[in-house]
Amino acid sequence: MYHAIVKRRVRALFAAVSQGDAEPVLRQFAPRFEHRCLGDSALGGVRRSLAATRAWYRRLYRLMPDIGFTLEDIAVAGGPWHTIVTATWEERNSGTDGVETRNRGIHVLTLRWGRATALLICPDTAGLTATLDRLAAAGVAEAKAAPILD
Repeated sequence: MYHAIVKRRVRALFAAVSQGDAEPVLRQFAPRFEHRCLGDSALGGVRRSLAATRAWYRRLYRLMPDIGFTLEDIAVAGGPWHTIVTATWEERNSGTDGVETRNRGIHVLTLRWGRATALLICPDTAGLTATLDRLAAAGVAEAKAAPILD
């Protein structure tokens, strides 16, 4: 039963992000957490504060305003005191230049008593880099900005 509840909550969080609303995700973080996106890009790096993580999601939406996720699989392991969730996904967006792209990846989420202590976002970094390079070539300077870190 617990695993089914976690899966339902993860689906709802992905749906919120796909609708342009990261606040439900931000509300899930524990007081101490790590938000990490793999890759050396404007969306890469590690954040440990809500302010920096909120800034990251705002950047994501500025670069890919219509980003949407299709979940392929969600796996949950462990009890409420230490839960690991993996979610594999396909993402589509048309960036700020209207060119539709797709990417695949996985999220690894660590929960303790219902609060997220770690979120690792593992996109296909080559695909993400290609999208950001294309946006930068179209004049979107933020696509090549330094990562948001804290």
